[in-house]
Amino acid sequence: MTSDHRKITAAEQFVERYERDADRLREEAVIDVDARDACGVGLIAAIDGEPSRQVVEAGIEALKALWHRGAVDADGMTGDGAGIMVEIPQDFFRDHVSRTGHTASEGPIAVGMVFLPRTDLEAQERCRFIVESEILKFGYSIYGWRQVPIDHTALGEKGNSTRPEIEQVMIEGPADADMEKLERDLYVIRKIIENRARAENIRDFYICSLSGRTLIYKGMFLAEQLSSFYPDLLDERFVSRFALYHQRYSTNTFPTWRLAQPFRMLAHNGEINTLSGNANWMQSHETRLESEVFGRHINDLKPVIAPGNSDSASLDNAFELLVRGGRSAPMTKSLLIPEAWSNKTTMSQELRDFYSYCNCVMEPWDGPAAITATDGRWVLGAVDRNGLRPMRYTITIDGLLIMGSEAGMVPVRETEIVEKGRLGPGQMIAVDLAGGKLYRDTELKQLLATAHPFGNWVQNIEAIDDAIRPEEAAQAEYAGDELRRRQVAAGYTLEEL
Repeated sequence: MTSDHRKITAAEQFVERYERDADRLREEAVIDVDARDACGVGLIAAIDGEPSRQVVEAGIEALKALWHRGAVDADGMTGDGAGIMVEIPQDFFRDHVSRTGHTASEGPIAVGMVFLPRTDLEAQERCRFIVESEILKFGYSIYGWRQVPIDHTALGEKGNSTRPEIEQVMIEGPADADMEKLERDLYVIRKIIENRARAENIRDFYICSLSGRTLIYKGMFLAEQLSSFYPDLLDERFVSRFALYHQRYSTNTFPTWRLAQPFRMLAHNGEINTLSGNANWMQSHETRLESEVFGRHINDLKPVIAPGNSDSASLDNAFELLVRGGRSAPMTKSLLIPEAWSNKTTMSQELRDFYSYCNCVMEPWDGPAAITATDGRWVLGAVDRNGLRPMRYTITIDGLLIMGSEAGMVPVRETEIVEKGRLGPGQMIAVDLAGGKLYRDTELKQLLATAHPFGNWVQNIEAIDDAIRPEEAAQAEYAGDELRRRQVAAGYTLEEL
């Protein structure tokens, strides 16, 4: 028997063994082999816009069902990261404000979820000083700090050794609060704080969320350990209109506490393949950033994309800037992750004009992507133009929208299901929490496309292919093998061609 024949036989045996094991695992439902190397992401939303405990509990249980989506360290308890975003439970925090000796005003309580350096007490205190001073400079009052209860036994050795000090800063919102202004102010405050900490080279400091609407609990633990590590989430006063959750499978960045998801506005499953170009474009846009709503604080927002970010965190940075500048979450998604439209002849002219406008404003963040996102009013689930990451949904009789990377994350009887399916390439579904209405893909895009006269705005744009007339084109100097030799010499690859 020749050595080549032995190699072929060994290879065939390996393939047969792999296929046999894969079939066995599928049959036993131990693990989804095809989906093992990607993050798990999802959302629960109350379509009527009413907060409930059911939404939070369903979000926690759905996250636990995504255990197979994350990698596990050798200690058996440290994960790549998992977390959940919910609305701030005002009654819960009013109780804690009273424990500080303050009486909460009629306005909303804004909360910052802060990771502080745990072992460097001097740096820890310096971080608190920076946070407090910048909040006070903006004219807001602080009720105090709250040490977040945790159960460190839910962590593995590596997760515990890198664990930050986790605290919440509670801020008084004005009684006549314009929530959009409050969120915008807190965004600017957070960016200033981050820039100061970066300038002082303070490590292990990160603000998970600073908002009057949303609150994020996340860390380097397994999905099923979320509510064990953060017992706050078991409190009956934790009610919300939505829950965004994520189980991370780290691919292009090393697992850390700060890179666990959700981020401030979204959770992302996939990879942004155009990340370097997107980050460079955002940096180039910074030179001409201008906004009436930010005014003199526009320079405080730079850099838009924080150094050391993952692709998902970078996408969130860009998403957050556009939302805080006045765009809705569905509009921002369309700007950043548009559907395929340029050669789609079946698309209406209104929608083509809309995407032509989006193409003028922002470069697409391309790559296999499924996201869930919220701006506080809208909550949505969406996939990229190629649809290479799954996003399934279920609508129940009692008015819940359940979306995520797998079916069956939340057990629902078939008799209680109104509709179920999956998003196709470029599609999205959203809930307007303020209006208490669900928008499916076609209706939502029609709403966006007719919001402004996009056709008038883009009527003077001429496609390059249409502008070049064959009779005016220059004659090619090289062709055939001569052209290919020169292309190889100049470093052209098949991908670029």
